[in-house]
Amino acid sequence: MVEELMKIKRIDKSLELPEYINETDVGFDLRAGENKKIYPGAQETIKTGVIIEIPTNCVGLIRDRAGIVTKMNVHTAAGTFDSAYRGEISVVLINMGEEEVLIEKGMRIAQIIILPIIKPKIKEVKELEDTCRGNRGFGSTGINEIKELENLMKKKCKKNK
Repeated sequence: MVEELMKIKRIDKSLELPEYINETDVGFDLRAGENKKIYPGAQETIKTGVIIEIPTNCVGLIRDRAGIVTKMNVHTAAGTFDSAYRGEISVVLINMGEEEVLIEKGMRIAQIIILPIIKPKIKEVKELEDTCRGNRGFGSTGINEIKELENLMKKKCKKNK
């Protein structure tokens, strides 16, 4: 694991700094910087009261916190923060439940994972390299198809040896 320094500026000093709760956590928790109601089926953007300086060649990805999903049925919408962004971090939350949910200031609402980025050069080609999986997509490894897929992969992989 590479250790990097990440600078955080608190806009709202009454909020705690984001933190890794456990030493082995890959994401650090973000807290709500405001109180907000989210009605069933609705989404709301919640400010966190912090600005972060993501290290160069890294990206910050917003992810669900298991507790808020299981206890409140609230999920995060996709969120990607590039290293050049210097605005307040906000989190889009969606209430997937049937009850109104109250997000309270200071509540841990999401986590952000900082990952290194590889930016390969893009080159158009006429053909791509074939693989054992091929173009089998969504549901291609379902229970009923596992044996069929295993047989297909064995045949294709034997050809490639």
